[in-house]
Amino acid sequence: MSKPSPVGSVMIAAARAAGRSLARDFGEVENLQVSKKGPADFVSNADHRAEEIIFTHLSKARPGYGFVMEERGIVEGTDKSNRFIVDPLDGTLNFLHGQPHFAVSIALERDGELLTGVIFDVAKNEIFWAETGRGAWLDNRKLRVAARRDLHESVIATGTPWHGKSEESHVTFAREVAAMTPATAGIRRNGSAALDLAWTAAGRFDGFWERNLQPWDIAAGIVLVREAGGMISELDGGDVLQTGSILAANSDLHPKLEKQIRHAASFGKAASV
Repeated sequence: MSKPSPVGSVMIAAARAAGRSLARDFGEVENLQVSKKGPADFVSNADHRAEEIIFTHLSKARPGYGFVMEERGIVEGTDKSNRFIVDPLDGTLNFLHGQPHFAVSIALERDGELLTGVIFDVAKNEIFWAETGRGAWLDNRKLRVAARRDLHESVIATGTPWHGKSEESHVTFAREVAAMTPATAGIRRNGSAALDLAWTAAGRFDGFWERNLQPWDIAAGIVLVREAGGMISELDGGDVLQTGSILAANSDLHPKLEKQIRHAASFGKAASV
């Protein structure tokens, strides 16, 4: 059994503390004051409280580290090598509708490289964590991505563009789902990219793809999938943290999923001629 590094332990403690706050608010979700931040993009008092807890914990433990946070934005630190990438509540829409599938996600980036990832599934009390060279873990159990090779036997997770996204985003998604559905055993949309990646690392999903996510949605999950033996790529060949368009799977399924996504793009071009 591996143990997290000191900074990994601090990140786990911060995620658990934020999770306790979220759990209390989830129990009173109907009483939460909710403001609308944009089309289908909600932020709650619970979100802000959880982020403040994480910021306080990590700032005290690692003074000088910078932050990239969903609500607070970029916080420059005196230590220019290290920064935490934080989503205090991934799956906000699930949370606000009383659906127990949401997570706290924290990653550590050092000199542009993702080193540590922690994802806390609050409702299930599951801590997923990974550090470069130490493997990926669910609490004290070592994780490996699923070993399936046949796409037709595989369950693949994805995320649906919300209604504020462009028409092109919705069209692209529809084409990709149309290409993926007959090629796989099933497609799942659970509403938390962080947990989709954690579950891919744990072998619960055989793969995951989604476009136009934010760094805090995927940074911790990227470390988990890589350390669990999986592959991560950007859907169009760019920088995955810059574009947020991600594909994750084991080494056998990854190229097959890429092929289906390319097929969806070519189908779209042919259909538009």
